[in-house]
Amino acid sequence: MSDYHVPVMLHECVEGLNIDPTKVYVDVTFGGGGHTREILKHLTTGKLVVFDQDPDAKKNADEINDDRLIFCAANFRYLKRYLRLHGIKEVAGILGDLGISSHQIDETSRGFSTRGDAPLDMRMAQSGTLSAKTLINEYEESKLKSIFRLYGELTHPHKAASLIVQARASAEIETTVDLMNVLRPMAPRGKENRFFAQVFQAIRIEVNEELETLKEMIEQGTEILEVGGHFVIESYHSLEDRLVKNFFKSGNFEGTQEKDFFGNLIRPLKPTKSKPITATPEEIALNRRARSAKLRVAVKQPPLPKK
Repeated sequence: MSDYHVPVMLHECVEGLNIDPTKVYVDVTFGGGGHTREILKHLTTGKLVVFDQDPDAKKNADEINDDRLIFCAANFRYLKRYLRLHGIKEVAGILGDLGISSHQIDETSRGFSTRGDAPLDMRMAQSGTLSAKTLINEYEESKLKSIFRLYGELTHPHKAASLIVQARASAEIETTVDLMNVLRPMAPRGKENRFFAQVFQAIRIEVNEELETLKEMIEQGTEILEVGGHFVIESYHSLEDRLVKNFFKSGNFEGTQEKDFFGNLIRPLKPTKSKPITATPEEIALNRRARSAKLRVAVKQPPLPKK
């Protein structure tokens, strides 16, 4: 499905993997298969394992119909488990294109989009127990405030939480339009779309535990990556990018740098560049999603010499 998702910095992502045509690679965010199709062009006897928990993604994988492709209908937090199921102990490269796909935004029935009216859902996998509706109608005011502040970076998160609590006291908030109507009085004039996008982003991140699953994937990915293998992650949110940057640079998510007896940084990965790769003005003009994209690449390091 070519309209499923237009990959941002496609060439840069695939180039970052430094592909050996005979080895095994992983695309943890299959989506519409844009990155996958490009990676397959560079493989001969190599294999590509892809992950996606979205039911719609499986249809796209079936369309590719390639013996070198292994599709895992799972969240990428189960990376090691599924690779083990397929007898894979080590891979040469891992690619992750984080966030929500263009298709999910355009598919209004799932509640990801601020366009149209849909049930408050926002679950990436329909098997998920927490929906946006449950979050909005049952979370305490203090927890809603925290989510909007941390994940949505709203200017007045306390006001958003208060409006929701007041509204749900008289009637349950059931749809995306219900939620937007509740918050409309505080939406900045002329910047309503951005405001609601931040609100929806915050809810989506909480519903899908996106930051926790990202941490798990990075840790597991680092373990199964071969020495010299490349880890490529593209993010669209400052919190995601901070986690990736810290781990790539220091080996932990806090960004605390530790050194061994010889003064060497203790970290399993080494970034290929000190700053993230960003999209060109030309690409941004063609694809608005590229504006916030930050691409980071790191290489698995050999173990440090012992004292």
